[in-house]
Amino acid sequence: MKPLPWKTNQEDGCTGRFWEGRFRSQALLDERALLACMAYVDLNPIRAKMATTPETSEHTAVKVRIKALESHHPIRPTIEDFVGSNSETIGLPFRLMDYLKLVDWTGRILRNDKRGAIDSDLPPILKRLSITQDAWQLLTTKFEDQFHNWVGSEHITRRVCMDKHYQRIPSTINHRRLFD
Repeated sequence: MKPLPWKTNQEDGCTGRFWEGRFRSQALLDERALLACMAYVDLNPIRAKMATTPETSEHTAVKVRIKALESHHPIRPTIEDFVGSNSETIGLPFRLMDYLKLVDWTGRILRNDKRGAIDSDLPPILKRLSITQDAWQLLTTKFEDQFHNWVGSEHITRRVCMDKHYQRIPSTINHRRLFD
């Protein structure tokens, strides 16, 4: 039998509504606060020992983002895109790869008051997601040389060209080499 709210308040020595003091919300006032909150929520299943890695954490946005990245499908429309520092675009002001690295690094930090953490023997998240260092270096240093119109996996680039009714689809060699 569930305890009655007034009984729980009496046992806890508090007054007011039953949930008062148990759940609260905080205003996230800048990008750092948003980033910290996102990582905190995405790592909850790992700290609770319900998952061992972000990519296996059920019911988290980080798992949805990783699955979308692996399958080359867009993320659910209810989740904001990572747009980096592009102030003209609405979305999260970070790069997805930076966020994944940060979550992976943060999840490896052991805390005495939590049950779980990402195993320090696991390879880094970019390696687990098969994103090579060479591809990542090309993407982050010679971005403009590699792509002229759209950036993404080959099949998404082809779909965009078909949606725009292009007669000729531009070369997708770099898309295949760096994303697929």
